[in-house]
Amino acid sequence: MAHDCSFLRDLPLPDDRFSFGDSHRAGHAGDFGTLEAEEVEPDAVVWPESTEEVSTVLAAADERGVPVTPFAAGTGLEGNATPTRGGVSLDMTRMDSVLDVRPDDFQIDVEPGIFGKEVDETVAGDGLFFPPLPSSGDISTIGGMIANDASGMKTVKYGEVHDWVLELEAVLADGSVITAGSKAVKTSSGYNLKDLIVGCEGTLAVVTRATLELAGRPQQIRGGRAVFDSLSDAVDAISDAVRSGVDVAKIELVDETSATMANAYTGSSLPDVPMVFVEFHANHGIEDEIEFCRSVFEAHDVSQFEIAEGEEMSDLWQIRREMAFAVEAYDLDLSPLHLGDVTVPISRYPDMVRLVRQLADEHDLLIPCFGHAGDGNLHYTVLVDESDDEHVERAKEAQTEIVHTAIEWGGTCTGEHGIGRGKREYLELEHGAASIDAMRRIKRALDPNDTLNPGKMFPETVDGGRVGN
Repeated sequence: MAHDCSFLRDLPLPDDRFSFGDSHRAGHAGDFGTLEAEEVEPDAVVWPESTEEVSTVLAAADERGVPVTPFAAGTGLEGNATPTRGGVSLDMTRMDSVLDVRPDDFQIDVEPGIFGKEVDETVAGDGLFFPPLPSSGDISTIGGMIANDASGMKTVKYGEVHDWVLELEAVLADGSVITAGSKAVKTSSGYNLKDLIVGCEGTLAVVTRATLELAGRPQQIRGGRAVFDSLSDAVDAISDAVRSGVDVAKIELVDETSATMANAYTGSSLPDVPMVFVEFHANHGIEDEIEFCRSVFEAHDVSQFEIAEGEEMSDLWQIRREMAFAVEAYDLDLSPLHLGDVTVPISRYPDMVRLVRQLADEHDLLIPCFGHAGDGNLHYTVLVDESDDEHVERAKEAQTEIVHTAIEWGGTCTGEHGIGRGKREYLELEHGAASIDAMRRIKRALDPNDTLNPGKMFPETVDGGRVGN
């Protein structure tokens, strides 16, 4: 559905803040997780450079019934930034400044368009870092991370992005500017609007400023790789290590299928067997923690356990870092049906991995498994031949069973990618009808016209309904 966005010309915006051009619109038709056939071009693209400009655009669009879809770096995997109802794509990447650094308070104020790695680079000289930064931090923005409540490899030790957000400035659908949270490290004042905005995927508000909490860089960092002969031994070792209290900063799984793909991509001569990648952070006594982990892994028949630091540690981690690219390049005749990221309680993690392997065998599918095992997060990619309808159907059956089982076991359909368009059908199954109705009421109260990012999150949007109606 096309929307008349000519009103942008009448707003107090410089000409370089908006465009109706074909190339700009095409560049905002989807994100990393949007198939070409599912892309939707916006009617206009706007690049605001201040909170006032965001407010001005939203107020005008809301008054005219024009949808607005926030756009960060476009690195999402669930179609979160796809403008499914057309309208305006609100590209926040020009708001990319560091506003203030307060090292004595372990805080930094930033605009939403700044890349995650730039936050770490800014505070490195003060011996600080932003702990929850995901592995995609060099290509994704803080605003996008907040919108999806992102997390990454270090979640097992440091938690998710929401654990490190103190205060937000945000603009509501009608242009109202609010402040949520506090620069104090704790507050019990009023409703917790901050955590309502974090993870809302741009359906409730657009973040224009964030105060992030920082941590001191650990004095000791060691890491490496453990090799196992069987997948069961590897996942049991991970679960046992976490439940035993091994203080790991990262603990990552790569199954044998993923290892085969990574070896082919990197040219490594490692065996095509399951591996577990670990990293330890401490200010003292790190060797004791490494030996504790080694002893747990040895109880599960680890065949190789290598630990190093610096560049040598980086070399040991190469396969895990290249995993996403390796899967994509492995077989050009196969495409990802879905990039899964279910999360289950740690005691069920071994069962989850075994289930995916069982379904791959039963349905004759290629499903590499890897991910942030320490927090129960399993990344898997169901690869299909898109020209083979029967192959695609088998893959969909397997995908559905994986997600349903994760929810049945007390887990979630998405640990960090968000709901977007891809996981809407599972939201009610996970949370229940009453909880979804409460979410709808919040959406309608803050955005009665369904202006912000329509077509996302809610089950009814699968069939084309709009939450605000």
